[in-house]
Order: sequence, then structure tokens, then C-alpha cells
Amino acid sequence: MQRLVPERLDELVLLGAHCDDIPIGAGATVLTICRARPGLRVRALVLSGGGTPREAEERAALAAFCPGADLEVTVLDMPDGRLPHHWNWAKEALETFRRTTEPDLVLAGHRADDHQDHRELAKLVPTVFRDHATLGYEILKAEPDLAQPPLLWPLSPEAVDDKIRLLHEHYPSQTARTWFDDEAFRGLARIRGVQAGTRYAEGFHPTRLLVGT
Repeated sequence: MQRLVPERLDELVLLGAHCDDIPIGAGATVLTICRARPGLRVRALVLSGGGTPREAEERAALAAFCPGADLEVTVLDMPDGRLPHHWNWAKEALETFRRTTEPDLVLAGHRADDHQDHRELAKLVPTVFRDHATLGYEILKAEPDLAQPPLLWPLSPEAVDDKIRLLHEHYPSQTARTWFDDEAFRGLARIRGVQAGTRYAEGFHPTRLLVGT
């Protein structure tokens, strides 16, 4: 099993069921990692949105959230909200993607998420990335499914400011949603920061993890 040593990361994998999942759930953490590790290899797989305007949003957003990284983004075309009915397809897509990468850290959704696409992807991840450090990010949305994350990643105020700015800049298709606003994103980061003993943080649910040198 791989250990999580953030300052030694060489390759980061980002997994999302939908365009915007990754930046909403882990955007400030990804910004922090990429800024600290210029040239970091980042490989992202998003299962839905391919061939729609949302794909262009996602590609531009991930480029902005991964400054200075060696970034490759794959956006597929699964119908939104249908992953349980496309389980074999999603499993094969994840297996194919896995053969292109050897990450030090995987960021994906987590298995207690109420959205079926988020939840089913999170269940698939450890069946494919079997020995990798894997953290499940939490996705703010209307459903009351936020659980207490056992792992908190401290963030600078600048990283949180930049996350919020980039979310609004790159996802105009989402700005009409009632929860897609500065107060919601900053409020959750502030709560996680209080729990972490710092100003801001993002929360994660580890699937499997060794920490150390």
C-alpha cells in the first residue's frame, strides 16, 4: 500500500462522475498541491459531460485548478444520473484509465454521498486502484448528506479565495443553483477549518491510507 507524503507527490489522479465535482470537492486542495509541486503529473477522468458545453467548462477549469502541472483530462459521455445502469461501462472505463497512470494519490468522491453517480464511482475506485492512497472528497449540494470527514486538509485563505473565484469563472452553467455561491463554499471550508484548528480546510474520507516517510 502506498503512503501519503504530500511533499513527495509525483502523480495525482482526479476522478469525478460529473464536470465540476472535482473542483467543488477538492479544488483548493488541488490548487495547493499543484502550486507546491510544479510539473506534477495530474491525470483526470470525468465520466459524464463529454461532447457537451460542460466538457469545455471542465477542461478550462481543471487547467486553472492545476497551474504548472503536466495535466491530461479525459471527459466521457455517460448520461447524468445513470451510473448504476452503466456499471460495467464505468468499471471498464476506470480500468482502461488505470492502465495509463501510477498515482501517489487518488482523489474521488466518497461512498456515503447521496448522489448515485458519486456513490457508485466511489465504490468502484478501490476495486481498480487497489493499493493506492485514496481520499474521498465531499461535494456540497442540496441533498443533506454531508458527514463528518475524518481527514482535514488545511488551506490558506488565498487558496479558498481562488477556489471560489475559479468556480464562478469556469462554471457559468451552475451559477443559478441556489447552493452555488460564495457563502456556501466559504462556509463549509470555514467549518472544516475550525475542526482542523486552522482558518480553512477541505474534508476527505480515506478509503485506505498509510501516512509517513
